[in-house]
Amino acid sequence: MTSKNPNSEARSSFFQRANVSVEKIPIGSGIQIGIERVSNPILGIGGAYGAWGDSYDNSHLTAFIESRLGETLSETEKMNLADLGFTSRHHVPTVSDEENLEIEIEVGARMLREAARANSWQPQEVEAVLIGSSGPVSDDYTEQIAHAAGIPDSALKVSVHKACDSSMGALQLALNPNLGERGGKNLARELFGRKILVGGIEGLSRFVQQSRDKNALQLFGNGAGIIGVIPGKTMKFLVGKDRELFDEQGVLEVRMFYPHSRQKFEGKSMIEVSQPRENYIRFAGLMHEPDDESPVVMAGPMGMVKLFVRTGVEVVQEAYQAYKDLMDELGTPDKSIAVAIVHHANYKINQLKAKHLKRIGIQLPMPWLVSEFGNVSAASNMIAFLRKLSDLKPGDHVLFDGFGAGTYYDALAVELGGEVG
Repeated sequence: MTSKNPNSEARSSFFQRANVSVEKIPIGSGIQIGIERVSNPILGIGGAYGAWGDSYDNSHLTAFIESRLGETLSETEKMNLADLGFTSRHHVPTVSDEENLEIEIEVGARMLREAARANSWQPQEVEAVLIGSSGPVSDDYTEQIAHAAGIPDSALKVSVHKACDSSMGALQLALNPNLGERGGKNLARELFGRKILVGGIEGLSRFVQQSRDKNALQLFGNGAGIIGVIPGKTMKFLVGKDRELFDEQGVLEVRMFYPHSRQKFEGKSMIEVSQPRENYIRFAGLMHEPDDESPVVMAGPMGMVKLFVRTGVEVVQEAYQAYKDLMDELGTPDKSIAVAIVHHANYKINQLKAKHLKRIGIQLPMPWLVSEFGNVSAASNMIAFLRKLSDLKPGDHVLFDGFGAGTYYDALAVELGGEVG
């Protein structure tokens, strides 16, 4: 079950956490960036997560948004963000497109280097980088940050654009051989036994900057989380399910700031796979886009609940049943999921999801872990996992649950620290 909402009382900024290294990116008056590195040597898994920009707690966020909108939010337009599980957000000031690109390449490169360091790897040892992102700052963002981090040009680079599900889509691609060939490659088979970095990097402050959607401006902020794993050794795939179900009604409309034909074909995946260069693959998901040029338009928190909970419960139920069947087959029917790492869209969505799962006999520990970031889309699962990493032991089973606009779902169970013979 989801833990009690931890945000009923004010908390300090993420930048003030004891283990967060805070520096400034020398652009404009300086862009603050905080990164926390996490390692579990017994599991052989580590990573890094963080945020950049100025930190706005709930009490100061309204003034910031009003300054961007150039108008006052009415009392009915102000969201009860604490009840939704969030205490603060990170935003960059208005800068040029060139400066945004420079900032986010520097952020991505630092995140990759710190994630490699958390695994005691040198950047040149990394053999693949898989990054999920809702609205990348450039079409070749994953390539640019890998190069800037000192990762070899020969390493495979994969970009996944499935909104908030992007990092879980990337993790499933890296671990699940049953997905078959996508883009002419079975990535899980190709990456088995290799040192890879996988995660989500979301410059959502830039993404929603031009939005007039008052809910989106209050909910979303910058965040990133990257983990280092060796598929089949430090993280072993058990079962996985994915699903696409197009958001015909446009409950959560998102502009596609990445190459996609914008066509939908009956009976075919909405994800277009392209390979711009030999070592670079892009998985781009179709979105229901706003009619105007807005980056995002939301029907409101209740709309998101209706969009994600029903199908999301079905996908988790399928993955959980496949997991139980596998445990029975292996002769370990009493084995259970140590923790479920669920996308933090908002606390009420996760709470309702847990309630619906309980009704059908599935009780999973689903802690709420990403308070100081807001909804950071594809970064949230990775941040949540890193915040639980020190509590996990070899042989523990973890269920990852991702979902995002479009609409896309990825649920997979893995075993940690179990080497495959």
